[in-house]
Amino acid sequence: MLILKGDDDLAIGLACELLKKGEVVAFPTETVYGLGADALNPYAVAKIFEIKKRPHFDPIIVHVADLDWVKRIVRDFPEEVRRITNRFWPGPLTVILEKNEKVPDIVTAGLPTVGIRMPSHPVARKLIDSFGRPIAAPSANPFGYISPTRASHVARLLKEKISLVIDGGEPSFGIESTVISVRDGKIYIYRFGALTLEELSEFGEIIVVSGESKSRLSPGQLPYHYAPNRPLKIVESIKEIENPSSSFLAFMEPKDKVNAKYVRVLTKTGDLREAASNFFSFLIELDREDVEIIYAEKVPEKGLGRAIMERLKKAERKTFRT
Repeated sequence: MLILKGDDDLAIGLACELLKKGEVVAFPTETVYGLGADALNPYAVAKIFEIKKRPHFDPIIVHVADLDWVKRIVRDFPEEVRRITNRFWPGPLTVILEKNEKVPDIVTAGLPTVGIRMPSHPVARKLIDSFGRPIAAPSANPFGYISPTRASHVARLLKEKISLVIDGGEPSFGIESTVISVRDGKIYIYRFGALTLEELSEFGEIIVVSGESKSRLSPGQLPYHYAPNRPLKIVESIKEIENPSSSFLAFMEPKDKVNAKYVRVLTKTGDLREAASNFFSFLIELDREDVEIIYAEKVPEKGLGRAIMERLKKAERKTFRT
């Protein structure tokens, strides 16, 4: 596996060659690292599912470099959607729209809709623009595991399953995009992410769609997801840490000594943006073979805290489901 710096034209050129041959490459975005293939080539997209061991009923987000490509792969691009994308694209927002025949059914899990986003990371934008076609890309990790926020994470998680990782440094957000659809002036949120409910609310009434719904229009709606290999338990205070052979993911600096082997602090100031950017990276660091359980402190469920808690709850649910 090659790891090449994203500011090297060689990396972009090689990635484009691989994508044109129907291969899969990993690349950075402002949210997490993506595992990308030609979105209009069903055989290439099938390799994503194979590499990740991703269930075929879970749709994949399509990444574009400009609005022209959006119009070329959807049946309609309503004005109420355009108002929102004008504000938040490029950026960590995925919009669900009705697809046309150019988008293979494997991308959308057979659904008539497709999730589209326009990333803001300069390396992602250069790659998509240079390739000249949309790129289908879920997170670059085995299905259900913690999303990677470093090239080294991708290399460790996927090993020799892919031939190239483009290193673009750590993402500015460190948590996946927010997924929405818009109908009749209402904004339906399918996945909390780097764009907050508060930021979206000025564009219409917000309706949060349950992840338990059988109709999964968006990635990340399975009831258990984003989970480390070790069991994870959410706690409100360090007094609930019962197992010293553990890791502890703290929201802010603990005032007392923590009865755990390893401790990482998401933010020293209570900044939810900082906490979100550190979240996946620290969780991967705490998922160690010499611990029996990971304890995670509750995060305030406002702003980006909603996205963090959504992922913690799904990780805990995977651990303790019956």
